[in-house]
Parts: sequence; C-alpha cells; structure tokens
Amino acid sequence: MEYIGYFLVSIIVIFVIVRLLAWPLKMLIKLIINGAIGAVMLFVLNIFGKYIGINIGINVVTALIAGVFGVPGVIFLIILKAIM
Repeated sequence: MEYIGYFLVSIIVIFVIVRLLAWPLKMLIKLIINGAIGAVMLFVLNIFGKYIGINIGINVVTALIAGVFGVPGVIFLIILKAIM
C-alpha cells in the first residue's frame, strides 16, 4: 500500500516537472515562429514596398525588431519609417 502512495507522488512530481520544462519550450517555439513570420513579412515588404514607396533596410536592428515582435514589429517599422 505504501508503494501506491510513492507511485502517485512520483507521477505528480514528474507531471509538474514536465509542465515547468514545457513552458519555456512553448515560449521558444512561439518566438521562433514569430521571428520567421516577421522576417518573411520584412522581406516581402521590401520586395513589394518599392512600388508604393516603402523600403525598410534590413540590418541588425530591423531584423531584431521584426524577429522578436513579428507582425507588430514590422508594423512599427513601417510607422517609424513613415514618421521619419
């Protein structure tokens, strides 16, 4: 009977550890997907933006903003380019 208690406690501990380790993994996957979407949007914006007068140079700062923030980062870069 004592082993059943140990078994249940170990299952709960393993579940908690897996949940704690899965959270950073989810954040990392979300960051990678968001970065890929931001990079593609920045690339497409530079291809088609020349026809409407929007051209954002790709450098470390713009790639970092588009990579970390994704779509909102690219929108921010467009607004910043329009203001400046």
